[in-house]
Amino acid sequence: MIDVRPVGYVIGMLVAALGITMLLPLLADMIEARGEGATFAVAALVTVVSGGTMALACMSGRDPGLTLQQIFLLTTGTWLALPLFGALPFWIGAPGVSYTDAFFEAMSGFTTTGATVLVRLQDLPAGTLLWRGMMQWFGGVGMIVVALAFLPALRVGGMQIFRSEAFDTGGKILPRAGEIAVSISVIYLALTVACMIAYSWAGMAFLDALVHAMTTLATGGMANHDLSFGAYPAAAEYVGALFMIIASLPFVLYLYLMRGAAGPLLRDAQVRGFLLLLVIVVGMLTAWQFWQLDSLPEAAFRAALFNAVSIITGTGYASTDYQLWGGFAVATFFLIGLVGGCAGSTCCSVKIFRYQLLFAAIFTQVRRLQSPHGLFVLRYDRKPVGDDVINSVMAFFVMFYLSLAVLSVLLSLMGLDPVTAISGAAAALANIGPGLGQIIGPSGNYASLSPQVKWVLAFAMLLGRLELMSVFVLFSLAFWRR
Repeated sequence: MIDVRPVGYVIGMLVAALGITMLLPLLADMIEARGEGATFAVAALVTVVSGGTMALACMSGRDPGLTLQQIFLLTTGTWLALPLFGALPFWIGAPGVSYTDAFFEAMSGFTTTGATVLVRLQDLPAGTLLWRGMMQWFGGVGMIVVALAFLPALRVGGMQIFRSEAFDTGGKILPRAGEIAVSISVIYLALTVACMIAYSWAGMAFLDALVHAMTTLATGGMANHDLSFGAYPAAAEYVGALFMIIASLPFVLYLYLMRGAAGPLLRDAQVRGFLLLLVIVVGMLTAWQFWQLDSLPEAAFRAALFNAVSIITGTGYASTDYQLWGGFAVATFFLIGLVGGCAGSTCCSVKIFRYQLLFAAIFTQVRRLQSPHGLFVLRYDRKPVGDDVINSVMAFFVMFYLSLAVLSVLLSLMGLDPVTAISGAAAALANIGPGLGQIIGPSGNYASLSPQVKWVLAFAMLLGRLELMSVFVLFSLAFWRR
C-alpha cells in the first residue's frame, strides 16, 4: 500500500503557497480600484486554509526520501491540485464563468498551454490579467524543475539521457529538486525582468510588459488583448521572438554560462538542431509570404519569425491570422507545433531531442541492414545511447500519436468538425494553445466549445505537459499493487 501522506503534505504546502501568491493580484485590483479586490481575498483564504489543512493532516508522514511511486503521484497530483484552486478567482470574480471554464483556464495556465475561454481580455481587471500571467510563470519554472529532477529519475520518455552528476538526485529526489529550483529560479527571474524591461522599451504599458514577460519566459502565450501581439508595436514582436527562443533552450546550460562556460551551450546537440530547424522554417515562411502574398521583406520576415517561434516553442502568441497565408503555411504551422523546443526548458510538445534520437536510431538501423556484420553504436551528442533510452523514446512517440488519434476521434464524436477536432487535440496535447479553423484558430478562442469538450482538452493539457507516461502509469493496476 502506497503511503500518500508525504505526497499530501507537499501538495498541501504548495497549495497554501499558491494562496499566498494570490495577494499580489489582490493588491493589483486594489490599486486599480475597480471594486474587484474581494475576488482574490476570498480565493486566497479558501486556498490557504485548504492547503494548510491538508499539510497539517499529512504532517506525520513527512519524508524527504520519496519513493518513485510517490514521485509519480506527486507530479500528477500537483498539476491537478494547483489548477483546481487556481480556478477560484475566475469562478468567483468573472461574471458568467462556470467552474468548467475556470478550471480550463487555470489548467491552460499552469500547463503553459495558453488556450483561453475568456473574451475581451483587454477589459478584464488588472488582478485577473496578472493572475493569468502568474499561473503560467509558475507552471514554466515548475516544469523546468520537473524536467531536471523528476523525469530523469522516473525514466520518462527518454529523459534519463539527461541525468548528470551535477543534477543527480542520488535517491533523494525532493531535496535535490529544491536545490535545482533555487538555482533555476534565479536565472528565470532575471530573464523575466530583462524581458519586461525590453517589452517596456518596445512600447508596452507596465502591466502588459509584466504579464507578457511572464508568459513569454514560460512559453505560455496568454496575452492581455484579444488580438494578442497584433495590439502592440512591431518592436514587441522582435523582443518576444528573442525571449521565446531563450526560454526554449535548456536552462541547465545557463547555469554553466553563468560560471563562465559557454562551450556546453554552443556544442549542445539539442540547441544546434533546434536553431537550425528554426532558421529553415522562418526562411521558408518568409519566402512564401514574399513571393505568394507580395508582403514587404521586413514585414514578411517579422511575421514569419514571431509566429514560427511562437508555435514551435508552444507559446501560442499570434501577431496575425496566419491561416490567411495559404495551405502551405497552415500545414507548416501544424507540423512545427508537434516538434517543440529543448528538454529542460519551459517548452512543451515532443521536444527536439526525441526526433534527433528517432532519426539517429533509423540511420543506425539502416547501416546495420546494409552491413549485417558491422558494429554500429547509436550515439547522441557524442555519447553512446542505451537501449533503455531508445525504448523509452519509441514508447513516447507511440503513446503521443496514439493519444492524439484517440483525442481527435473523441472530439469528433462530440460534434467538432475534423479541422477543429484534430488541431484542438494537437494544440492541447502539445500545449500549444491556438488550433486551426474559425473556432479555435489564432483569431478565435475556446469559449464556444461544450463543457464536455473542455474537460477532455483540459485532461489532454495535463497529459501532454507531464510527458504522458507520468499520468498513464497511474492507470496501471500494477502501480497500485507494488
